[in-house]
Amino acid sequence: MEKIGDLKRVDLRKLWPNEATDFTKWLAKEVNIERINEVVGLTLINVRSEVSVGGYKADIFCEDATTGEQVVIENQLTKTDHTHLGQIITYASGLDAKYIIWIVKSARDEHKSAIEWLNNYTNKDIHFFLIEVQVWQINDSSPAVKMAVLEQPNDWNKLIKSNSKDKQATDRQLLVKDFWETLNEVLDERGSFNPRKPSTDHWYSLPIGTAQCHLSIAVLSKKKKIRLEVHIPDNKELFDHFAKNKDQIEKMFGEKLNWDRLNNKKAARIEKYITGFNLYETDTHKEFATKSIEIIEKLKCAFEPYIR
Repeated sequence: MEKIGDLKRVDLRKLWPNEATDFTKWLAKEVNIERINEVVGLTLINVRSEVSVGGYKADIFCEDATTGEQVVIENQLTKTDHTHLGQIITYASGLDAKYIIWIVKSARDEHKSAIEWLNNYTNKDIHFFLIEVQVWQINDSSPAVKMAVLEQPNDWNKLIKSNSKDKQATDRQLLVKDFWETLNEVLDERGSFNPRKPSTDHWYSLPIGTAQCHLSIAVLSKKKKIRLEVHIPDNKELFDHFAKNKDQIEKMFGEKLNWDRLNNKKAARIEKYITGFNLYETDTHKEFATKSIEIIEKLKCAFEPYIR
């Protein structure tokens, strides 16, 4: 029997000695913002660090691509305290944020209760998250980061999985749904895929012939882009297999692709972007939906021969 390693928790200060210059900068990187997206179910974009709020500075300020609402992230490398609790409320007020994410080393019971109380009794459009960041290591292995949600809005998991009823949907969400409806019309015309029910989610998935990956179309309205990709949720070996055949795949596709292994995440993607998309110009939806499906069809043809 092979020797089993010892799992141990690592002091956060060993990775990030300074909260502002190390931890905040690390959190603000795209790959780590994606970690936050995964645990809270948001799509954070336009990330900025050290944003002034009166005489203070919020650690990270960004927005959710789906709703367009402002997001404040406050982090600390110590146990929760009253000072930081006051800061997150001050920053949320000063920046008109609807989502407040507090990332900490650990949380005192009274602060967990405070976040729970805020979620229960503040405006239903205001959402508070309390997240504990953990670092683990097996013997002398590279450290692995885990984020655990300690507190979140009531029924949050149900909310983010729902299609956001029209009476609650923002204008942007309704326009996204309108785009998917147009995309379904294109699919009906071309007959290459069976349409799926349109929702207000900013992504739309299509099959590629295996449960190990799928095709995805994502509307990035703030960036005025559409991302078309082969999305691999949790199989780095499959990504590496595709990468070994990169030249042949790109030759079949007809142009270069962006290969993103996302080494610090479970997922990986191979992607292509369409630029110049304006979600609010509905008269162009048919044009961009057609372009999107054309690229998705090319991705399917290029990758199918290499699916194991």
